[in-house]
Amino acid sequence: MTNRIPLMAGNWKMNLDHLEANHLVQGLALALGDAGHDYAKCEVVVIPPFTDIRTVQTIVDADELGIKYGAQDVSVHDNGAYTGEISTAMLTKLGVSYVVMGHSERREYHGESDALVGAKARKVLDAGMTPILCCGEALEVRKAGTHVEFVLAQVRAALEGWSGQDVAKIVIAYEPIWAIGTGETATAEDAQEVCGAIREALRADYGDATAEAVRVLYGGSAKPDNIKELMAQPDVDGALIGGASLKAESFAAMAGFYA
Repeated sequence: MTNRIPLMAGNWKMNLDHLEANHLVQGLALALGDAGHDYAKCEVVVIPPFTDIRTVQTIVDADELGIKYGAQDVSVHDNGAYTGEISTAMLTKLGVSYVVMGHSERREYHGESDALVGAKARKVLDAGMTPILCCGEALEVRKAGTHVEFVLAQVRAALEGWSGQDVAKIVIAYEPIWAIGTGETATAEDAQEVCGAIREALRADYGDATAEAVRVLYGGSAKPDNIKELMAQPDVDGALIGGASLKAESFAAMAGFYA
């Protein structure tokens, strides 16, 4: 039995303007309320584009919602001549709780390295927010049977030099790249294999307390019809949800997996 509170995080990616964000958060809150959602049993987080965060903050604060919100990326710089970048200070002023870094799309399209991902996680943690550190393998790595080693190398490289006390405060999201936006989903056993390996690597590197504290999410075409099976795995503590988080009803249904 674990004391880790499950986490359902909806990554909107580059979808929804601020008006659509308003509509979705209100619909999500209503759907969760109608279902009698218990936020102590499952934390719910929306991760909108930067342009929507202020709108989400306004709704959450005004209606005193239990929903939390995050950002999809962050700069390693505090301020200055970095056109297009967003600092941790800007995010904390907006009440952001979580920040994603190392998503496979950032790694692929923006060439982000493990070292950069780790530096971003460090900035986020130091600013009082929670990093959601993404890792995962491409199809060719999976077919070669080296997916576990590959993912653990990503995690260890990003967290090099960290203390166990700090690692215990982060969230790790395992996202097999071949299962993102493809309709393909790793089986629950596939998810457990890697999520369990991540936890055991944390145990080996930092000890039992850290390993038991870190929440490990699964990301990759998670949806209402497979969420219960995924969440039944001992080392899957939630999901980083893409397309299914863009509809209030499906996201709320996933958050209520325990019902």
